[in-house]
Amino acid sequence: MPKVSSVIVPYATYLRVYEPLAAFPEPERDHWARYARRPDRPSYQDELRRSLADLLPTPPIPVPVHESGDAFVTEVDGVVCVCPWRTRLRGWQALGELGDELPKPVLDAVLPEVVRRQAAQDYERWLARNPDARPWIRTSTWQVPLHWFVLVSDEERRFDKGSGEIPPMLRYRTPMVQARRRVARALRTLKDAIDEGPLIDGLLDVGRWLEEFHPRSLVELDYGGLVHTLPAGELEDDHSAADVTHGIDALRRGDGAAAGEAYGRLVERWRSVRDRRSAN
Repeated sequence: MPKVSSVIVPYATYLRVYEPLAAFPEPERDHWARYARRPDRPSYQDELRRSLADLLPTPPIPVPVHESGDAFVTEVDGVVCVCPWRTRLRGWQALGELGDELPKPVLDAVLPEVVRRQAAQDYERWLARNPDARPWIRTSTWQVPLHWFVLVSDEERRFDKGSGEIPPMLRYRTPMVQARRRVARALRTLKDAIDEGPLIDGLLDVGRWLEEFHPRSLVELDYGGLVHTLPAGELEDDHSAADVTHGIDALRRGDGAAAGEAYGRLVERWRSVRDRRSAN
């Protein structure tokens, strides 16, 4: 179990892919094999703490100068699997999305335009040399995108209330083959029921992403720091994956009323989370 950091960074949720060592070419495979044996591997919070520390200098460092050599490690049926951080790549991608998240005056105050422009130019040059690059981790703030729940089932849900210095935890883990199968089935149902929409667009996007990885990978949906913003009772009663499954199954049966009820539960639950974002 990852060690617990005293620094708590809330609001972010994660979709991660852990690939078996066999998926990596040499010499990267050897690097991750040696890395997995290290007893001092950093935790989830350590990754976030390092990213935040880069924003403190003047001018801030929006994207690390060098790519991270760290990863999260787990074992699946005796097979070591790793999820590389790829902090530099993810930083570039997140920087490109900030304009949709923050008003320009706020964005300029946090990250001056000259800093953003230089980072964007660096990314363009790097991407020209690495056109097939993709991250192993996707991040969302103040929510779990509803299409992420399609990948998992309520039976795969793991909730821990935490105690003392151990924070609460809510996450799902599922084999890659199951995640891909659920995406395909959900897309068939949704396309039969509705012409288009953000749920279909999100599933198409995440489905293409999942196809980039080894079929024996593990997919993890982690509420991350969002657990610190939700009352314990709400967190324990959160079965959003079950609601998404029920809603899609109802659409498949042609039961619009049941699908509407499931969607209503989801909207009400996640509206309360968005309200907390506005209050902060």
